Amino acid sequence: MIVKSKPTSKTVRVILDSNALFVPTQFKIDIFQELKTLLKRSFELVLLKPVQRELERLANEGSPQMRKKASYALKLSEQCRIVSVEEDASPPDDVILQTAVRWNWPVFTNDRDLRRKLRNINVPVIYVRQKSRLEIDGRL
Repeated sequence: MIVKSKPTSKTVRVILDSNALFVPTQFKIDIFQELKTLLKRSFELVLLKPVQRELERLANEGSPQMRKKASYALKLSEQCRIVSVEEDASPPDDVILQTAVRWNWPVFTNDRDLRRKLRNINVPVIYVRQKSRLEIDGRL
């Protein structure tokens, strides 16, 4: 599926970075429940195709521990909407940046550099705070 225009609805769409799907195993946080509490409205998790490919690569080629985490992350991603974008060949972080700006969707990531870049262009960022809960930086 190639999405070229911004969908319209009251549902908040949240773009996931690959490390967002590692949060349940890394910090023992139920990201679905925490997002429900944080956002206080309906939401849809969006996994961009390049991020899905990155997880698949880690599940096949990473260290044994990383393969296990990435496999679990892929299982979680089954609850997400997979979206192909025109920049599919670009690095995942670049695709996340471009898509977040184009559609004005918040991004869930723990990547410090990506968080900084997103905040510099006024994109709301969801991240893990104090290894125990999710927090949002910016306004939806």
